[in-house]
Amino acid sequence: MAETPPRALTIAGSDSGGAAGLEADLRAMTACGVHGCVAVTAVTVQNSLGVSAVHLVPADTVAAQVRAVVTDIGVGAAKTGMLASREIIDAVADVVDEVGIGRGDGPDTQRSGSGPSAPVPFVVDPVAASMAGEPLLTEDAMEAIRTRLLPRAALATPNLDEVRLLVGVTVTDAGTAREAAKALHALGPRYVLVKGGHLRGSPEVVDLLFDGEQTWEFSGPRIDTPHVHGAGDALASATCAALARGATVPDAVASAERYIRRAVAESYPLGAGVGPVSPLWAVQAHR
Repeated sequence: MAETPPRALTIAGSDSGGAAGLEADLRAMTACGVHGCVAVTAVTVQNSLGVSAVHLVPADTVAAQVRAVVTDIGVGAAKTGMLASREIIDAVADVVDEVGIGRGDGPDTQRSGSGPSAPVPFVVDPVAASMAGEPLLTEDAMEAIRTRLLPRAALATPNLDEVRLLVGVTVTDAGTAREAAKALHALGPRYVLVKGGHLRGSPEVVDLLFDGEQTWEFSGPRIDTPHVHGAGDALASATCAALARGATVPDAVASAERYIRRAVAESYPLGAGVGPVSPLWAVQAHR
């Protein structure tokens, strides 16, 4: 009988196309050697061309999924994705407090089995903008992310459109990226990762990690591919997986950065629109 692997939880919406959302989270977690559990927040009618409908899961059912997983299976880290409404955000904030998720960082926060113990690292990926940069949440829901989720986060991982919506800073260069990181850190997360993938004019992608004092830069050449659906989900999930395996936040981000750059390089076309980043290279590497 195989040893039980580390466990991680994603609290996110489902993508029927399998490229983003909790499907992308599970793909990345599996590729990174972690058993992924889910709390489904929404069911989307979605393919490579976009989202045509969304059905929200009741907030109390979202919370019940989190409670059921953590009190029986136990998780070493958790992350959020699409939360969709103020009611779901509030329910998630309440239940993570109840089960001991939030603000944890690294090996001293591991847990297994049932019941609250040391805080479980909590990655908040504040999904708040479409691929075109348009808001996906009401301002009331955005305020709940600022005041209820970010103060509980070991790490927040916004893209540049989400940075603009959360703190009103438009990132155009390294200076404004640092300004944005400081503004986001002031909202309460222990670490902030400002992702530079949406800064289209730059030949390099630079992601900036900030803990209030120290900064880390993760940079690499921009890969020439249109197929980047689910990249943000995969990066946050790979980070969550590394945290579940016992890494500190900076080491977890470094590991996830290596993973996502390869996943983008191995992305593939799917349908008539934007294809996904790929975890399949990690599976093939272990054949």
